[in-house]
Amino acid sequence: MTGPRLGVVADDVTGACDLADAVRDAGGSAVVVLGVPGPGLDLPPCDAAVVALRTRTAPAAQAVAESVAAASWLRDCGASAVYQKYCSTFDSTDEGTIGPVADALLDLLGPGAVAVGTPATPRAGRTQYQGHLFVGDRLLSESPLRQHPLTPMTDPDLVRVLGRQTPRGVGLLPWEALRGPDAGAALARVVGSGVAHVLADALTDEDLDALARVVGAGGAGGVAAGTEPAGTDPAGAGSAGAGSAGAGSSEPRVDGRPVLLGGAAGFAAALARSWASGAAEPAGAPAPRASRGRALIVSGSCSARTREQVDRFPGPRVPLDADALAADPDGTLTAVLDALRAAYADGPGPVLVSSSADPDAVRGTQERLGVRRAAAALERAAGEVAARAVRDLGVGRLLVAGGETSGAVATALGLGVLRVGPAAAPGVPWMVPVDGPAVAVLLKSGNFGGPDLFTTAWEACP
Repeated sequence: MTGPRLGVVADDVTGACDLADAVRDAGGSAVVVLGVPGPGLDLPPCDAAVVALRTRTAPAAQAVAESVAAASWLRDCGASAVYQKYCSTFDSTDEGTIGPVADALLDLLGPGAVAVGTPATPRAGRTQYQGHLFVGDRLLSESPLRQHPLTPMTDPDLVRVLGRQTPRGVGLLPWEALRGPDAGAALARVVGSGVAHVLADALTDEDLDALARVVGAGGAGGVAAGTEPAGTDPAGAGSAGAGSAGAGSSEPRVDGRPVLLGGAAGFAAALARSWASGAAEPAGAPAPRASRGRALIVSGSCSARTREQVDRFPGPRVPLDADALAADPDGTLTAVLDALRAAYADGPGPVLVSSSADPDAVRGTQERLGVRRAAAALERAAGEVAARAVRDLGVGRLLVAGGETSGAVATALGLGVLRVGPAAAPGVPWMVPVDGPAVAVLLKSGNFGGPDLFTTAWEACP
């Protein structure tokens, strides 16, 4: 294999780690590259190369530029297919980045390209039906995501949400069509109606497997609808449009058109399952090295699950306050680090540094400081605390909660390429840098992990 089967452009760091973990669980191999890769970066052999950006809440122009640069690099590395990774809860705003980035990546793939994907990730309780996204048994708009401090999700109709972000047509591949006798032809009809974006319903992993067969990203190249080689079954397992191809084949196509794959970890895992055999293990890759040193938790997520994890944590904790940072950033950071140093005098930790707060407190901070100023202050401080703790306080095990916080910490640490280690929970793997600081990092989405994750995660730490 000359390049990865799947080249993934992820809009945040925790989502990139979640997807890499899902691919690994499905039998493939994955590495995560932090930020737009620089010239000369050596990509280890892998099935999925995941470029982790920090573009979910960035201005659209910045998100587009970085995403196109990352996708171009992945294609130069020989990626057979490009995958746009967005959140399983479609975190975005009407001025958000999912639509503009998808449009730019379609332009990169060439004339007539179409985007096909779904945020559905059943193992995380995210499903899509009739174009509406569910979190567990609740509509997205009735879930805690409606109170997200940066991307409040108040509309569960994803066709409508995406339609507000792009001038190009958005269509739906409904569940009945996906699981019907002619799913490939159904997809071709949706594409043929003139839309450029297709969102697919999915309730189970079996539905995602069916979608993977339809787009034919087994190698990751697909077979255009109606062009299957003589003697093959065009329907596959319930698909009449496109079948999986072997490794090294061309990019996926639907009805002869290039396909931009998209979604969360669930669809990527289905694609990895479709590879079945021949998955690439990074050649000569050392096992993730065991970590020594003190343990630190940096929590910036304000999600309901992370707040529960903070509440359940029994160890020492140090608050990180946005108002104090705005008034005296250097003095506040010094006080936080002094408190950390004192806490480690009693043992190796873990110690929790947290800015997580309930929705009313978050709103109050945003009203006083402004949304972007408050977020920037906390993210910058979280990164600085983590970097100094690793450099000066002997921290070698680091758990970070929250996508924006994880991005800030990864940047401050100068992380480059990460290998996937053991998972502390589904979608929450420990990661080990290929080079750089000798620290094991767990970068988790705010909504992931059980209530006691801050206590139990260390058992899986490499």
